[in-house]
Amino acid sequence: MSTRVDDPDSVTPKLTEQEYKERLRELPPSAKLVAKVLETDGPLPQGDLAEESLLPDRTVRYALNRLEDNGLVEARYSLTDARKQVYTLAL
Repeated sequence: MSTRVDDPDSVTPKLTEQEYKERLRELPPSAKLVAKVLETDGPLPQGDLAEESLLPDRTVRYALNRLEDNGLVEARYSLTDARKQVYTLAL
């Protein structure tokens, strides 16, 4: 799982909504649920994702890995707690 710190010089191309949906369609239901929670609740750390989705931590970890491998989610360090990663959709 990659983590990045915001760099004003680095620009990552965002996915179009169509590309996002096509990639998401191929993923397991747990990944789709985690993506939906991120869509509605915004950037969240893994623990909050587990709480909001009612999925076990291990399942959320797996879903985040699948989403990140497909370029649908980005992980960044939390500004309030550098030990945590905050996940956002790559839209």
